Amino acid sequence: MDYPRYDPQSPLTPLSGAELEALDRLLQSLPADGAMTLDGADGYLTAVLLAPPALLAEWPTADWLPLVWGGDGPEGPDAAAPFASKRQRKATVVQLLRHLRHLAQQLGEAPDDWQPIFSIAEQGPDEWADARDWCAGFLQAVDLWPSAWDAAWADPALGPLLAPLLRLGGGLDGSAAEPVPEDAEACDGLSRCVPDAVLQLAAWRRGQA
Repeated sequence: MDYPRYDPQSPLTPLSGAELEALDRLLQSLPADGAMTLDGADGYLTAVLLAPPALLAEWPTADWLPLVWGGDGPEGPDAAAPFASKRQRKATVVQLLRHLRHLAQQLGEAPDDWQPIFSIAEQGPDEWADARDWCAGFLQAVDLWPSAWDAAWADPALGPLLAPLLRLGGGLDGSAAEPVPEDAEACDGLSRCVPDAVLQLAAWRRGQA
C-alpha cells in the first residue's frame, strides 16, 4: 500500500478504549519479530512527535511507521504479512495515525490531559506501574535519528530528568549504564518519573523551535 503521510491538520478522532484494546491484542498476535506492544507503540509515537519536526514533515511514513509491527516483509508494503490481510494492515495504519494525531493534540495543546500507556501490575491492593515497554519503544524512535537527541540528553536541566526513561528503555543503542530493573517496586518508582520528564522534554522542544 501507499502509506499516507501524517497530517497534523487531520480531524481529531481519538481511539476509543475498545479500539485501543483491540489494537493491543492485534499487535501481540502478529507473527513478527520486533512487533511492539501497545505500550511500546505509544512510547514510539510519542518520541516521533518529540523529534525535530523534519522527521514527520519530510520522512516518508514507510520509513518509520512499519517498525511498530516489526517492519514490512520481503514482499514489501503491498503484501499482507505480517497481517492477516491487506485490509487489516490498512486499518492498523489508520488507527496508528489517528493515535499519533491525538498524542500531538494532547502534548501540544492539553498536556494536563496526556497520559502515557503503561502496563499496570496488581499485587494485592497495590498497583505497580511498568513503563519498560513504553520507554523501549520511545528509544526505538530515538534510534531513527540519534543525533537529533544529543542536545536533549546533554542539557543540564533536562538530561537528569530523562535518566529514568533511558534506564527503563535499556539505554541508548541498547547499552544501559545500569541494568533495567526487574523489581516491581523499583520499576514503579522510575516509571512514575517518566510522564513529567516527557512533558518537560515537550516544553524544551517547543523552546527550541
